[in-house]
Amino acid sequence: MAVTTVKDLDLAGKRVLMRVDFNVPVKDGIITDDTRIQMALPTIRYVLEQEGTSLVLMSHLGRPKGKPSPEFSLKVVAEKLTSLISKPVIMAPDCIGPEVEDLVSKLKAGQVLMLENVRFHKEETDNDPEFSAQLAAWGDVYVNDAFGTAHRAHASTEGVAHLLPSAAGLLIEKEVKFFGNLLAHPEKPFVAVIGGAKVSTKIAVLESLLPKVSTFIICGGMAYTFLKAQGIGIGKSLVEDEFIQTADSFLAAAKEKGVEVILPVDHVVADEFKEDAAPQSVDGQT
Repeated sequence: MAVTTVKDLDLAGKRVLMRVDFNVPVKDGIITDDTRIQMALPTIRYVLEQEGTSLVLMSHLGRPKGKPSPEFSLKVVAEKLTSLISKPVIMAPDCIGPEVEDLVSKLKAGQVLMLENVRFHKEETDNDPEFSAQLAAWGDVYVNDAFGTAHRAHASTEGVAHLLPSAAGLLIEKEVKFFGNLLAHPEKPFVAVIGGAKVSTKIAVLESLLPKVSTFIICGGMAYTFLKAQGIGIGKSLVEDEFIQTADSFLAAAKEKGVEVILPVDHVVADEFKEDAAPQSVDGQT
């Protein structure tokens, strides 16, 4: 599966707008795992090595629900990236607006600007065309290296790609090569482990893998929609009631093809969703 990559673009003298996945875990203002930042470094370094280029980075962090929230600011990420690339990363106060325009216009070759959390605006997840255009104005070319969010049709991942010369970053290129070979010539047994919060964002992946795999292991919050479709009690666990019929249809299709679907059989629960809540193990088969 061939994709146009950042190495196919002429970056000389260009301002590169790059979507990264810096949705890292932060506790008490400290990043506890910088793996996602590390994975973006090869593309960041490649861009900065090209003659006359500058770089504008955009990402989301957490779920701020369409409005600014200090706990989800990317400032801590900009500080971490500064130490990793040994180069100052300028932190923007927002991802759109006149202040950002001023910072972008003053960006010199070799400099890096980090936009503030794109999900501080609900237009991001709405894939709003005007918001996409405002983001696209910050670059001459667009590079998407946010593999973890590439499946979402949001303004910074999908909308902008229609407005600028676009390519995949080196991380996405690596993942596409790996999955391309795996899916083109699957060997059995082939087990797919699929997790996440929502069936709605994963059902297309499940359905596309159905003809190829021998077993699905479904975990994470999305498992509860499948369990409820089987008539199993899930308490107050996360569920998408509007996708119960979809889950039921998928389970039936898997059974017809002889594909095993494994769901959680026991669970750790608590009486409230808090870090210090008292855990309790329960049987999930009733």
